[in-house]
Amino acid sequence: MLLRLSYMALTNVFAFVRLLPMSDVDKDVEILALRHQLAVLQRQIDKPHLTTSDRAFLGALLHRLPRPTLRQLHLIVSPDTILRWHRDLLHRRHAKASRPKRPGRPTTVRSIKSLVLRLAEENASWGYRRASTANWPP
Repeated sequence: MLLRLSYMALTNVFAFVRLLPMSDVDKDVEILALRHQLAVLQRQIDKPHLTTSDRAFLGALLHRLPRPTLRQLHLIVSPDTILRWHRDLLHRRHAKASRPKRPGRPTTVRSIKSLVLRLAEENASWGYRRASTANWPP
């Protein structure tokens, strides 16, 4: 998928370079989006099925356009769908970054471990027979 996305981005960069003499940025983005949609439709016969890289490219490309401009474009998907794809991309990116590095319970600090063991030994009448140095995790 990453190779396909990079290939699509590179071919569309060349297409964008060819369109640079035009002054209106919205027209440039619209032309690129329509060309990409045409490429997607040419690969398929029935209902257009967008791959993950297609969704990522369209979501990143069309995110900059204001909503009224998006509504005027003739896209194969609705503008709300494109904005949802972009939100999903950002959500996955931030969810992956905020995921803990090591799953599971963090290790107990040594000072707390020694305090618990000391209290368990000094106060045997409290009923904490399981808290001993033999049973304590390393």
